[in-house]
Amino acid sequence: MSRLALVLSLGVAVVAALAAPSPASARTFALDDLRLLIDIQEPQISPDGSSIAIVVIRPDYTADTYDTTLELVNIASHNRRALTSGRDGVNFPRWSPDGGRIAFIAETSGDNPTAQVFVLSLDGGDARQVTHAASDVQQIAWSPDGKTIAYVTADDSKTPPDGNKYDDGFVVDNNDFLATSAATPNHIWLTAADGTWHRRLTSGPMGLPSMNATYATTSAMRWSPDGRYIAFSRMPSAVEDDEYLQDLQVVDASTGAIHKLTPGVYQMMPAFSSDGTQILFAFPHNGDYNQGNEIFAAPTAGGPARSLTADLDRNVLIAKWMPDGANVLVGANIGTASALWLQPAGGGAAQRLDLGDVNWINDSDWEPVAVGNGGSIAFTGSTGADPTELYYMATTTSPPVKLTNLNDSIASLDLGKTVNIDWRSDGFAEDGTLTYPPGFVPGRKYPLAVFIHGGPIWANNTSFSDLTQLLASAGFLVLRPNYRGSDNLGNAYERAISPDAGAGPGRDIMAGIAAVENLGIVDEKRIGVSGWSYGGYMTSWMITHYKIWKAAVSGAAVDDWVIDYDVADDHKADALQLGATPESDPALYRAVSPLTYAANVTAPTLIMCDTGDPRVPIPESYEFYHALKDYHVPVSFVAYPVDGHLPPDPVRNADIDRRWVAWLKDHM
Repeated sequence: MSRLALVLSLGVAVVAALAAPSPASARTFALDDLRLLIDIQEPQISPDGSSIAIVVIRPDYTADTYDTTLELVNIASHNRRALTSGRDGVNFPRWSPDGGRIAFIAETSGDNPTAQVFVLSLDGGDARQVTHAASDVQQIAWSPDGKTIAYVTADDSKTPPDGNKYDDGFVVDNNDFLATSAATPNHIWLTAADGTWHRRLTSGPMGLPSMNATYATTSAMRWSPDGRYIAFSRMPSAVEDDEYLQDLQVVDASTGAIHKLTPGVYQMMPAFSSDGTQILFAFPHNGDYNQGNEIFAAPTAGGPARSLTADLDRNVLIAKWMPDGANVLVGANIGTASALWLQPAGGGAAQRLDLGDVNWINDSDWEPVAVGNGGSIAFTGSTGADPTELYYMATTTSPPVKLTNLNDSIASLDLGKTVNIDWRSDGFAEDGTLTYPPGFVPGRKYPLAVFIHGGPIWANNTSFSDLTQLLASAGFLVLRPNYRGSDNLGNAYERAISPDAGAGPGRDIMAGIAAVENLGIVDEKRIGVSGWSYGGYMTSWMITHYKIWKAAVSGAAVDDWVIDYDVADDHKADALQLGATPESDPALYRAVSPLTYAANVTAPTLIMCDTGDPRVPIPESYEFYHALKDYHVPVSFVAYPVDGHLPPDPVRNADIDRRWVAWLKDHM
């Protein structure tokens, strides 16, 4: 293909600055440093605005688990103190309205632990377990008067009428091929804050989206300010693949009566205004799954909803009312940054907040950004040189202040510098990030590792990335391109991947490589490509369509869209993206599957996948592996005997990174 004219954001001065010498004592990031990386999630500002509750997550490589602790950070002094010790699975902390207690979810002890609700008094003493649900509790919310906690848990699996445990056949629905029983719906229950009573609030075959799904839709329930109602997103069935049909419902907390708030489906993220007269919710632009979320406001008394963020033209991932009710804090990706804006609720242009070089962390954390009663903001954030820390803004115009230094041991290392890089492809202005190896020397040529993000509705930014730093420390330039389908450059760019699943994004990635090559720092005989999930799919696509690769790492890749449609847990997503089913357009499904072109592969390829992956089932990796073997391509296939789209433990995750870097290094 011809490489297009490029507009580069990197000049000679930037490249020269990257060559500044590092302290002689500094060492580079190494695999063992993964043991030191600490994660922070779920910041929650206290009602009086003096402190922030956070969940701190530390890897334990001996037990092969992640230790979780609920901690309290004093905003004025930055001091931290642990509120829990020895509890597994701590998550979802929520302050009581009076600030005297914190409710959270944690696993019980014993042989059959379940996730239950605990309440901790800030006056002292141990946390008290207040629920004893048969299934895991997934989310919680305090009533405005602090007397009641709403929680969500799945119904029990139905016992066969005759009690015979072997009578366990179940009717298949839109579940994935790994299912061993029929899905059960998630429902809202109420409990007294002291656990003295419990009451089911919703029931039936419809239920709430799971907060434990492979890629959970962040859609927590919310109480109305007067405590009369709870707003939530409702699924039409218990099967997670039906998330695209969820709609916004309001339930009366006293009677259990439910009514639909606004017409339409695929609505999520409800939030009442402080006076209870309006409710926010997210809905895709033009109702199209392939476009980003807009935030709408609807009158709670009934009436048409209006879009607040149409002009922002971004996939909004966070929307929170400010205390004055006149503005909404929204968060989205833009370019190679994750940004926050203040969006007037009455209409008008959104004002971007100045976060400096800090990006709020856009991961699976349910609530990475919190708004205090006085209008302060707390969020988990990162820069290119700083892994996750807690940041605080006293007002929307205040600069972010870093309140924790949990990852200082990593930040003090000689890390590769990460910068933005721009180019053009097929008429699109595109971007990505480029990370230089530590000790970069201008004029020297380096091997290039292309690291493709998943999603595809996602985006790379300049935040710290552990795998990127491992590759940089191994001597690679690392390009992370935001190909079409990414959610950082507007709806037209995000929509352009449908149904052009591989070819268009492939041209974008090649144009990004050309942009780096034009800097004169790439050894063009040593270029490798890698990725996981949709990044794995694009890796398989790139090695079946281009011959420039010295090596490839394809993780959890959609190598066969027909198999993916038939047995994965999100087959409707395939049909929505491609605009067809395998039955209605079999030629399209063959055309977008890398397996179709396996005879073109020459690059030594490492394939990795979990055996229990419901999102991209491992049979697809077996197909691609056997095809490469049949065509005599050097290939290795590593499977991890665990459930999930990624392993849930630190040891296997570190092993993925180790094999990833070693494969590219050994072959390049």
